[in-house]
Amino acid sequence: MPTNSSNPADLLSRFEPYKPKKGEEYMSEEQKDHFRAILRQWKAELMEEVDRTVSHMKDEAANFPDPADRATQEEEFSLELRARDRERKLIKKIDSTLERIDNDDYGFCDACGVEIGIKRLEARPTATLCIDCKTLAEIKERQEHG
Repeated sequence: MPTNSSNPADLLSRFEPYKPKKGEEYMSEEQKDHFRAILRQWKAELMEEVDRTVSHMKDEAANFPDPADRATQEEEFSLELRARDRERKLIKKIDSTLERIDNDDYGFCDACGVEIGIKRLEARPTATLCIDCKTLAEIKERQEHG
């Protein structure tokens, strides 16, 4: 069964956590390179997953005479396609994040402008909010949607 490449923890477990040097400026070139490498690797793994899904669906596609077997296969394919759709959206988010790095806009909260922090970005490389603003947004969402 394919691995869950949409989980950044799986990917990050293979990367050495970044250790800022004393006096190093936040989002230095070395830090940006670190996150570029993480994001590019993550994207490559997601793209491989897409290719595997296409191959799997081609190889496994069969016209089963039994309606139950056919329904099972269609449900399996439907689940795979939904997962790939989520990953497609994640690839777009990764591309957008890489663009933010190139534009020197990475690592700072979209809401308040403070540093998001290296550890938070390593846990969620596509994060655009600091932990405080993210927490407030989640509380607000829960209040609005119950």
